[in-house]
Amino acid sequence: MEVKEFLKDLYVIDNGHVRCFLIVGKENALLIDTLFKQDDVFSEVKKLTDNPVTVVLTHGDGDHFGGVAPFKECYLHHNDFDLVKEDVLKHAVKENDTFDVGDYHFQVIEIPGHTNGSIALFDKEKGLLISGDSLQKEGPIFMFGEHRDLDKYIESHKKLLAMKDEIKTVLPSHHEYPIDNSYIEKNLLDAIDLKDGKLEGVKTTDRPCLTYTGKNGTSFYFN
Repeated sequence: MEVKEFLKDLYVIDNGHVRCFLIVGKENALLIDTLFKQDDVFSEVKKLTDNPVTVVLTHGDGDHFGGVAPFKECYLHHNDFDLVKEDVLKHAVKENDTFDVGDYHFQVIEIPGHTNGSIALFDKEKGLLISGDSLQKEGPIFMFGEHRDLDKYIESHKKLLAMKDEIKTVLPSHHEYPIDNSYIEKNLLDAIDLKDGKLEGVKTTDRPCLTYTGKNGTSFYFN
């Protein structure tokens, strides 16, 4: 497990496959996602702060909620409640809800598509977007399975594209970080080509789907 202070009071906790983010203020802390259960992110957080910790999930995939149980409760979009199988108290978030910790002021941005309840967290003053799995460099981005929706994914990226000038730094959950705002349009254009049948799929060896890669470099697991 790698723990790194990326910005002042903002820590990246990375298991080599997926990462989560801990922001520590003087009186409270905010944890965005919780990795897999076996990663024991609770112990990692306790090494960094004794403050009360609020947990927000960007979406309900297992590598994002797996370590949530020791925290007893979490916040996520209600459309992903059914994906989170842990016995914790779930609080619903919606567009424009805010989470304040220290010098960070995050606003909830609803970006369904990767899952029906996917959200991003945006600090407008810092131009900082924590994007979950929806916005990445290259990917592959998971878009196969019953709770994925390519049409919604495209509309969500159009929404992010309209905010592009405000977004300076993006922290995705997978692959390279940080990335810049140019990947909003790259992901979007490749997703549109995927929808329009312009990309050729190749067999994915370890998953029941095909892999499609667009001309802007974004790859998708899709079926």
